[in-house]
Amino acid sequence: MKLRLLQQWQLLRESLWFVPGLMVLAAIAAAFGLVRYDAQTTVQGTKHFPLLFGIGADASRGMLTAIAGSMLTVATLAFSVTLAAFSQISTQYSPRVLRNFMRDQVNQVIMGYFVGVFAYCLAVLGTIRGPEEGKFVPSSAVLAGLLLAMGGVAALVFFIHHIAESLQTGTLVRNIALETLEAVEDLFPSHFGEAVADERQVATAKQLLREQAGWHPLPATACGYLQRIDTVGLLHWAIRHRAVLRINFPMGAFVGEGQPLFSVRQGQDAPGEPRAEWPAHLMDYVSIGRHRNIEQDIGFGIQQLVDIALKALSIGINDTTTAIMAVDYLGEICGRLARREFPAPWRGAGQHLRVLVNIPTFEDYIRLSFNLVRLNAQNNPAVLRRMLRALALAGEQVLLPERKAVLREQAALVLASAEANIPNDYEKHQVEALYEELHSVWQ
Repeated sequence: MKLRLLQQWQLLRESLWFVPGLMVLAAIAAAFGLVRYDAQTTVQGTKHFPLLFGIGADASRGMLTAIAGSMLTVATLAFSVTLAAFSQISTQYSPRVLRNFMRDQVNQVIMGYFVGVFAYCLAVLGTIRGPEEGKFVPSSAVLAGLLLAMGGVAALVFFIHHIAESLQTGTLVRNIALETLEAVEDLFPSHFGEAVADERQVATAKQLLREQAGWHPLPATACGYLQRIDTVGLLHWAIRHRAVLRINFPMGAFVGEGQPLFSVRQGQDAPGEPRAEWPAHLMDYVSIGRHRNIEQDIGFGIQQLVDIALKALSIGINDTTTAIMAVDYLGEICGRLARREFPAPWRGAGQHLRVLVNIPTFEDYIRLSFNLVRLNAQNNPAVLRRMLRALALAGEQVLLPERKAVLREQAALVLASAEANIPNDYEKHQVEALYEELHSVWQ
């Protein structure tokens, strides 16, 4: 239930109607409150501030009508600009970064402000009565509408500035990188039960990961991308049933309906008991959606930066600077991962193995970050040199020798790609010289 609520909350955050809808309701409530205040208050504002509160019924109607019309026009303009920005981002960068732009709270609040002022003016407009109808002019509410209209001017200017800033390559790439780095901080190290430290238990875990016999498959009841896993809940389930639970898909993988998302077998502490009827409610501990997200899927953040680099290197765009910028941030993310402790794929409680998870390794993230970029930049010496510097940035933060070997392999592949594909000896020698300069970092 908790994961479903989180999934629904994520969908609301990424929608363009939720925040504006709430602001419309708040505006109507504010209009109702101010009108009631004007109807019940004994303060006679017209006596002390006649220029502010002394406006008549016809003038109030005219002003609120003009404000409502202008706010609706500006709201239409804001939505049109946003849709045009969506088209540009999808074409120039990657369709996968649209969600980051859609859930931008500044865009949602400003569009909500415009439609909220429109709704406010309509609500107040309906309460104004002329002399022939029993004169009533909610002066405070009318004045508030005027102030909201002035705020709309400032909001429009800020909205245009924000859109222009958001469409800049540096801002877009940096926001994706910062979101990914935040996910790294949250997920590594991950506290998921106790790591199995006994060598015999580790050997058993590795054997169980390879075995196919003896497992009872539990199929997925929905199709989509694996977005979240309630690891604590799964661990408690395995302890309660004295079972070993295996998650067959990594985070962010596409799961088809009916595919065995989980596999279960009896634990070592219940060898003689008959197999229980494993319940199908294990799906309550995972969230499957129509797209990937970064919260528990760092690979998706990396994939977005890789997509931007690949789009920039395409023949139609040919933007080397954008590709270099994406590679720089990929190096920063890999450097952050290089000094992090990765959770073991086997987890237990006490001495008993309980959960086998499918966790990407450091090598998986490095390959995801650089393999495709290297293949598409094989004749671009500027990008290849920047890839070497990104690998060096990660290498400076690595402590484990096996991780240095991964980075050393990638650097050698970059060098081999330059030697095989760059026709100009001058550019080729520059890549080779940089490799020799940075070679010690990966040793």
